[in-house]
Amino acid sequence: MRHPHPDPVGPGQESVWDYPRPPSADVTPRRIEVVLGGQVVARTDRAARVCETSHPPVYYVPREDVADGVLQRAEGASWCEWKGVATYWDAVVDGVRHPAVGWSYENPTEGYRHLRGAVAFYPSKVDRATVDGEVVRAQAGDFYGGWITDEVVGPFKGEAGTRGW
Repeated sequence: MRHPHPDPVGPGQESVWDYPRPPSADVTPRRIEVVLGGQVVARTDRAARVCETSHPPVYYVPREDVADGVLQRAEGASWCEWKGVATYWDAVVDGVRHPAVGWSYENPTEGYRHLRGAVAFYPSKVDRATVDGEVVRAQAGDFYGGWITDEVVGPFKGEAGTRGW
């Protein structure tokens, strides 16, 4: 299948079509915050930012920066050709269970060891996720869990018709 033409890049923006494959995974000092059930359940300025061709970035929050007692292991797992086996997490806030709000790599492959135990939250499954105060838009399709901000341009994989990209 043919890849689409990248959207124009404006000042202060980057194209997801310039991201590498295999993906990069770099620690960023940007302020990441996740709100669920009206409460801040994660806040950090030391997340790992994972960037992969055609996908918006995904931010992995160190487990120590997730509120105590919120995460509970969910059923199921998946496999990433680059990072290894993903573990899924439910969140419990004020006695309410929010299923499969995030995932982690408990034993990632060699090039991604710094992701060990850090949790990536699906923006579509939380009340709000922000990067430096900007509210994130969820990547379509929910499989990849990308965080769309004004600084990234697509088109993004995940929407209908993009499976073969």
